[in-house]
Amino acid sequence: MTSTIDHYVKQQLLGRRHKLEHAAAKSSKPEQIFRLLDEIDQALSRMDDGSFGVCETCHDSIEQERLICDPLVRFCLDHLNRRERDALQEDLELAARVQRGLLPRSTLDWKGWHICYHYEPAGVVSGDYCDVIDAGDSGLYFMVGDVSGKGVAASMLMAHLHAMFRALIPFELSLRCMLEHANRVFSESTLPSQYATLVGGRALPDGRVEIYNAGHPFPLVVRGGEVNTLPDSNLPLGMFGEEEFTISRLQLGPGDGLVIYSDGVPEAMNNSGNEYGISRITDLITGRGGQDLSAVVAACREDLSAFRQNAMRTDDVTLFVLSRGKSIGLRPPVQQIETYASAV
Repeated sequence: MTSTIDHYVKQQLLGRRHKLEHAAAKSSKPEQIFRLLDEIDQALSRMDDGSFGVCETCHDSIEQERLICDPLVRFCLDHLNRRERDALQEDLELAARVQRGLLPRSTLDWKGWHICYHYEPAGVVSGDYCDVIDAGDSGLYFMVGDVSGKGVAASMLMAHLHAMFRALIPFELSLRCMLEHANRVFSESTLPSQYATLVGGRALPDGRVEIYNAGHPFPLVVRGGEVNTLPDSNLPLGMFGEEEFTISRLQLGPGDGLVIYSDGVPEAMNNSGNEYGISRITDLITGRGGQDLSAVVAACREDLSAFRQNAMRTDDVTLFVLSRGKSIGLRPPVQQIETYASAV
């Protein structure tokens, strides 16, 4: 592990030790607490002698994300005993159920806006973030993101993002101010190597949309039967604590919409090593103009699956479509995107 992560883990262990010591002093049966204290002392000792993070059976490195989640682990995944494997599987299944519970409904109608999305973890849990929040008169908020890392550690960061935005939206901050608050909190509460790419925004009943891109793959803007990218981008969330974010503003009419996706879509590979790309999504949308959103999303999902065939999935996939109306792709071209950096 890096010195930064070593320091983070050591502080976690010392913090746990301090809390357990207080608990032991007040407990009438402190035996279990003393056992945990002994495990923490052993982990701290391993950090001092350089054996921390090394599997005690094969002497290879233990998976870093597991050490961050549980600094007391002493064996790599290949050398867990049966009981430990069963416990780990139960934990993963519970984490997956919790994560599924954080997702919004797969289809949603709100004051002339319609949403449909597809969310597909590569493993048991996902690092992709997807949420839709009805804030009443303040608008309909939407977020699609991808946190750094894989597995359980990434899913924990995803839950962290989910909680942050759900806590900030009721304050009715401007989109820019809310994003800067979230960035500051995310930066201060995660490791320096952890960050999140994110596209999010707010849709209003009159067809206006405010949208930002924090280092995420460029979203697609569908207007007048044409599909174009929205290239304006900021740094990912959590890279720097103090960061100014650019917000873009769109006016969308019937049949117009946005297509937001995680990098697991364009970077999906087939057995020949070719990437799926984004032009296939563009062609599917333009070729199915006027169809119901759920049919468009289903067609994209089926095309991606046919392209991959039986190739191994290496990344999570999220495809999110927001449309002004139940279909997407029918309307003459309208005015250009206006971008501004001031608070709205």
